[in-house]
Amino acid sequence: MGEGRDRAFRAYAALLGAQFRSAASYRGSFAVELVTNLGATAMDVLTVIVLFRPAPQVGGFSLAQALLMVSLASCAFVVADIGVGNIDRLQGYVRAGTLDAVLIRPLGVLAQLMLMDLPLRKALRLVLALVVLGIALHANPIVWTPARLALLVLAPLFGAVFFGAIFVLSAALAFWWVDSGEIGSAFTYGGRDFASYPVTMFEGWFRALFAYGLGFAFVAYQPALAILGIADPLGLPPWAGYASPLVALIAAGVAALAWRAGIRQYRSTGS
Repeated sequence: MGEGRDRAFRAYAALLGAQFRSAASYRGSFAVELVTNLGATAMDVLTVIVLFRPAPQVGGFSLAQALLMVSLASCAFVVADIGVGNIDRLQGYVRAGTLDAVLIRPLGVLAQLMLMDLPLRKALRLVLALVVLGIALHANPIVWTPARLALLVLAPLFGAVFFGAIFVLSAALAFWWVDSGEIGSAFTYGGRDFASYPVTMFEGWFRALFAYGLGFAFVAYQPALAILGIADPLGLPPWAGYASPLVALIAAGVAALAWRAGIRQYRSTGS
C-alpha cells in the first residue's frame, strides 16, 4: 500500500511539474497572462469603491469595512480558482469523451483534473487581493485578539475550501446534464460577487438563499463582522463569524458525495 501511495505521489508531482515547465517555456506569454489576469480582482475592488462614491455608507457599512469583505472574498476565491477552478471544464471532457482517458488511470479523477491545467497565470490576482486586505486592515480600527488573528488567517483558507466545493458541485452537474455550465457559473462566479458585498445590501428570498441557504455569508461577511467586532445588523450571534470552517467543511462533504455519485453513474462514450 505504501509503495502504491509513493507511485501516485510521483505521478501527481509529474503532472504538477509539467504545469511549471509549460509556464517556464513561454515566459513572455506567461508574464502577459499574469498581468491581464489582474483585471478580475481589480474590477471586484473597483466596483465596491464606485458603489460607495455617492454615499458614505451602503447597507450600513463604510467603504473601509466593505473593502475588508471584498478582500477576504477575493483571497478565498482566487485560491479556490487556482486550485480547482479548471474543473468547470468537465462538461467539455464529458461531451468529447476525453474523461474516459482520465478514468482508466490508477489515480484520483478529481486530482488529475485539477492538475491537468493548473492556472498559475492567476497568481497575481492573489497578490492584489492580499494588498487590498492589508489596506483594509489598516483602514479599520480593529482591536486585535488571538481569536481575531486566527480568524484572519483561517477565513480565507476555509473560504477557499467553500468556493472549491462550489466549483466541484457545479462541475458535477455535468455528469447528469452536460449543458449545465451556465447554471454552475451562476453559483461559482455569482456566489463570488455576492460574497464581495455586505449581505445587508440584499433582501428577501435572494438574501436568504445565497447568504444562509447556500452559506455565502460565511465566506467574508460574517468573518469580517467578527474581526471588526461589529454586531450583525441581521441579528446573528457573534459566534457566527467563527462558523466559516464548519460551513466550509459541510460544503466540502456535500461536494464529495455529489462527485462520487456522478463518477459512479457516468457512462463511457466508448471513445
